[in-house]
Amino acid sequence: METLILSVVLMSYFGATAIWLAYLLIQQERLYRYGVWVMGGGWMLHTLNLILAVMEQGYFPGASLGQALRLFSWTLVGTFLFLTWRHPIRVLGTLVAPLAALTLTGSLILPQPGPVAPLLQSLWLSFHIATALLGNATFTLAFMGGILYLVQEHQLKSKKFGFFYRRLPSLEALDALNYYCLTIGFPLLTAGIITGSIYAQYTLGSFWRWDPKETLTLIAWLIYAALLHERLAVGWRGRRAALMAIIGFLVLVVTFVGANLWLQGYHSFESFVRQP
Repeated sequence: METLILSVVLMSYFGATAIWLAYLLIQQERLYRYGVWVMGGGWMLHTLNLILAVMEQGYFPGASLGQALRLFSWTLVGTFLFLTWRHPIRVLGTLVAPLAALTLTGSLILPQPGPVAPLLQSLWLSFHIATALLGNATFTLAFMGGILYLVQEHQLKSKKFGFFYRRLPSLEALDALNYYCLTIGFPLLTAGIITGSIYAQYTLGSFWRWDPKETLTLIAWLIYAALLHERLAVGWRGRRAALMAIIGFLVLVVTFVGANLWLQGYHSFESFVRQP
């Protein structure tokens, strides 16, 4: 059943990718609606799959890179659908849909973990994983908006109004997206750090151990904190804010993948597997 549901979810995400690419080319309102409906239907099935997994295992499935990618795909799509409702940047679906499809594909290709260590079977840890991934998903949207901002800005400054000029939102809309994602993602990332620290104190006896993932997450948090401060106190807008959002996201990518796979620490996926 799980494989069947995820296969349908994957087809819906790839289907939404095709629809949004058609929307980018043709710019018809109905294609945008179809893209939202197809992706929304896939996300609902994705949510059902996650609920069934939690009910079966008794904890949030995040013990391997594959499971983490599956959760990230789910949070990315859910965050995008919320953003589309609250702050629509329609062309953003052209980037979100393929990324969601590819990360979910990776989660299905990668090997599944065996029994996980007892420390991972905690409701409190589920809150930590959920808030951290929601923050990452929100900052991913800010990163995408930053890329689109730089593309649109280049076209305006060079006065070379190419294919994307009429298909991308205004610089003001993209900058507003950056700020909106920052005000949502920063509290979520902060909550992820706090809940993780509390759980570390409960299980390991210390709030902070300078694990590679902890250190990289702190660096990303400082980047976003500086961006938020500069936007509120100094009035940063536009290109600088877009570049900071891109830099922060790249640090998060290293944190999400590199620290878990290649750097030694208790956050590595190997440490989650129960030893015989």
